[in-house]
Amino acid sequence: MNAEAIKTWLTKQPFEPFRVTASSGEHFDVRHPEMAMITHREFLVGISERDGIPGRYKTISLMHITALEPLDPAQKP
Repeated sequence: MNAEAIKTWLTKQPFEPFRVTASSGEHFDVRHPEMAMITHREFLVGISERDGIPGRYKTISLMHITALEPLDPAQKP
C-alpha cells in the first residue's frame, strides 16, 4: 500500500470510517481522521479509544497493509 492511497481515505470529505487490514491478519478501525497518521513508510493508528483519546497506538509498515475497506456506519466500536 502506498501513502497516497491511505491519505485519500484520511482526507475524504465527509470522512468515512474505514478498516485497515495488515498482512498478519490484524485489522484496525479508523473512526476519526484524528486517530491516524501517515508517513512515507508507516501508518500509525490510535487504538483503545476513550473520550476521543487513544490509550495506545499501533505502527504498521505500509508494505504490510493489505486492504482498506469502508466500515458499516451501523457497526459499533
